[in-house]
Amino acid sequence: MSVKNLLKGKLLISEPSILNDRSFNRSVIYLTEDNIDGSVGFIINKKTEFVLKDLIPDIDCDFKIFSGGPVEPENLYFIHKIPDLIPNSIEISNGIFWGGDFKTLTNLLNNRKVDQSDIRFFLGYSGWTENQLKEELSESNWVVVDNKYPDLLGLESKDIWKNQILKLGGDYQIWANAPKNPSLN
Repeated sequence: MSVKNLLKGKLLISEPSILNDRSFNRSVIYLTEDNIDGSVGFIINKKTEFVLKDLIPDIDCDFKIFSGGPVEPENLYFIHKIPDLIPNSIEISNGIFWGGDFKTLTNLLNNRKVDQSDIRFFLGYSGWTENQLKEELSESNWVVVDNKYPDLLGLESKDIWKNQILKLGGDYQIWANAPKNPSLN
């Protein structure tokens, strides 16, 4: 069985070797799609300085916005675990859904019917063309792990990468406490 079709719903942990990549340094990506055309995911551990009402003034909500990746950074995306409230959601894996009816979501947010731990918003996404991610995996740019977080959307994002690197053990443990910019060491 190939690596493809096995990655949807998994986490990609950036290898310490990609320290110079501004987009992906110390990133943890939740893969939302993986098929013969390519792969899509969202960086779950990099908050922006924005909250939702900064981007959409009609929504009176201060939920944090995350940087989902370098592709289409001007577009807003969301994943959630409330498909019963948001019609037209697409299941990714294990009770996490992508998108849905935004007008309904707007009403839910304005009426305080959604908890921040139920949804995560992203500017942009991370995307790979056919075989691109497979190539990056073979070059050891990423480590693929199962998503074992029962509350992925409610996680505090700050230490996700470090915690995942520590779980990998061995030589990875050295990198867990290294400064973000090794030249500052």
